[in-house]
Amino acid sequence: MGFSVILQPHNASILSPVFSFHYSANRPHHGRLSPAILSDLRTQRLVSIPFHPPSRGPIKKSPRRRYNSAVRASAEETPAKALRRIVESPGIHQGPACFDALSAKLVQRAGFQFCFMSGFSVSAARLGLPDVGLISYGEMVDQGYQITQAVSIPVIGDGDNGYGNHMNVKRTVKGFIKAGFAGIILEDQVSPKACGHTLGRKVVSREESVMRIKAAIDARKESGSDIVIVARTDSRQAVSFEESLWRSRAFADAGADVLFIDALASREEMKAFCEITPLLPKMANMLEGGGKTPILNPIELEELGFKIVSYPLSLIGVSIRAMEDALVAIKGGRVPSPGSLPSFEEIKDALGFNEYYEEEKRYSIPPPQPSYRRGYSPATSTRPTTQEYPEQREDRPSDPVVEVLTPYVYDNFSSGDSRGRMSGIWSRTLRLKITGRNGLEKLDVRIPKLHKSVQSPS
Repeated sequence: MGFSVILQPHNASILSPVFSFHYSANRPHHGRLSPAILSDLRTQRLVSIPFHPPSRGPIKKSPRRRYNSAVRASAEETPAKALRRIVESPGIHQGPACFDALSAKLVQRAGFQFCFMSGFSVSAARLGLPDVGLISYGEMVDQGYQITQAVSIPVIGDGDNGYGNHMNVKRTVKGFIKAGFAGIILEDQVSPKACGHTLGRKVVSREESVMRIKAAIDARKESGSDIVIVARTDSRQAVSFEESLWRSRAFADAGADVLFIDALASREEMKAFCEITPLLPKMANMLEGGGKTPILNPIELEELGFKIVSYPLSLIGVSIRAMEDALVAIKGGRVPSPGSLPSFEEIKDALGFNEYYEEEKRYSIPPPQPSYRRGYSPATSTRPTTQEYPEQREDRPSDPVVEVLTPYVYDNFSSGDSRGRMSGIWSRTLRLKITGRNGLEKLDVRIPKLHKSVQSPS
């Protein structure tokens, strides 16, 4: 048993096609279209209409799932689908570049819908080295996993030049998918690569650059993923602007999702780039601090035709300056000024201490209460019985019960000794008795302590 849904696009007209979907009864809908169905409809870019299933009595709504519409449209939405939804939505979208889990959390906390993982910044923060191809594929995947696990917004990773030949490109894409990335940037530089906007950049041939994108798309298909592939070319500075336009068109024909020419040198070049394959999103790179590309505000970039924009150096740059200022203050016998140093409470809040404490309360248990008071009286036995403490009866049957009995005195002489207890040798004996829970006696010993008494006068 199932049901059918008939829908039309938003801009439906008399000539618009009608789409019909049939869903079996084993796909729950709970009185409305389920997230799985809605996801299918969103893929077709259709609008949902109210649906009323056959009456089956009152239906209880599950309170367990909560959806953040600003980040994920449904629980089934993957990071890649979330990123595609963002890119397809109106307007231009800003993505600051993070370099570790904390900086990514701060990006999300600031309200951004997605972020980039900058290879330049990761190389600086993780290795303390320049971005010249020294950081490895494994290090980037490991850093990326820590970042994607710390946030719920989509993250676009820097795949550099794929770390080798076309088979390496496929491995890189698959590794980035497993690490949780929503997108990956792949460039056409030779190995070792050079940092964008710096000297010494060289690119591979046209054929090899296109084959890298095809290999990435094959890896995506083999993984059953929908990761967004951002095709980057560095040929603007390595060869010419015309070469960068040719490669961008070829990347689009190969199946890239987003196009990116690094280090465009003027507003006119930026506009010309956005005019090729106009239906494919374009990425802008606003290199803060003095790169080759003009720094434009989001409104200007949108007017030129860009869809997403990255800010690669803001977070790592201000971090370097803030740490330098703090070290100067400490070396001078001071602490950083209150304006540059958040309070301890603010630091804890940024790291999530308060959320941790709130969640921890869900699993708190009352402190254990003793079932009986351990101790003994010298004159009596204190062994608890199974009737008094039934909870102890079966739990630990082998635990012994120790009884210390009242010490007593006896003499070592016959009763006919005329000197009696006030002369010769006498002893005080401590009796120690150990009985198992099963009632069997384990040990019963007497431990003497000998004393020499003072002999009475005759």
